[in-house]
Amino acid sequence: MEFVTDNIAQTLLILGVIALIVEVAVLGFATFVLFFVGLSLVFSGALMYAGLLDASWTSALWVNAIITAGLAALLWKPLKRLQESRESTDVHSDFAELTFTLEHDIDEHNGYKYAYSGIEWLVKSKQPLCKGSEVKVVKKDVGVFWVELQ
Repeated sequence: MEFVTDNIAQTLLILGVIALIVEVAVLGFATFVLFFVGLSLVFSGALMYAGLLDASWTSALWVNAIITAGLAALLWKPLKRLQESRESTDVHSDFAELTFTLEHDIDEHNGYKYAYSGIEWLVKSKQPLCKGSEVKVVKKDVGVFWVELQ
């Protein structure tokens, strides 16, 4: 305990790094609170270590409160936008080049099982297709091949 009280700057730096690691590694950057607090602890610890700030717990408390509030006000919206701006992209794979002849009539609601690569896939189409049509896979979902005329 004496180490903590005698080395406030180092303690703040260590606590800040731990908070940042927990936020990023454990919580997956899902909340920003630990991120702001961690950055604030690192900044105030660095200021104390450089001698620009008095190394006392009172100044550490006030400086961290001000820096955390400032970082939250400054970075909340950009980080929230960054967190929400995830577009889903279709993964292109070897299945996209797969072509075969239909063995049954299909549509969006009624498909049939097609064995490919040791797995039984449900073959579906957005438009009705007749048996014997040459089709290609245009999209795949879990266990489903979506096909259209080639």
